[in-house]
Amino acid sequence: MEFNQQEPCQNSIVSFGGTWVKLADGVVETPCFISPNYYAEVGINCLEELDKQFLFPLSAKDNIDLLIIGTGDSTQFLHPKQQVAIRQMGIGIESMNSESACRSFNLLLSDVRLVGLLLL
Repeated sequence: MEFNQQEPCQNSIVSFGGTWVKLADGVVETPCFISPNYYAEVGINCLEELDKQFLFPLSAKDNIDLLIIGTGDSTQFLHPKQQVAIRQMGIGIESMNSESACRSFNLLLSDVRLVGLLLL
């Protein structure tokens, strides 16, 4: 899937291929974390592994107040206890399929929001 919007100084998504994401300045394999100024491949493969200890180092690299989680072809949701723990960090959470997550990330990035994207 191709995306048109590109911000040269931020990690806007140019295209998404299911197992990879092409950013304005690089390509990253999934699973990965992307924020406005930081991106990295991550060692998490399912929602059950997501917790504060995993998310804290990533959110510390680039301050975020919203985390979009792309869960593959279909939408999956975090367990309520996971949602509460992450919200206690001051981070809102939205889960959706990965293509929608990429589009939402670009839209919020263009609105200068402090958004992070976790693609599983």
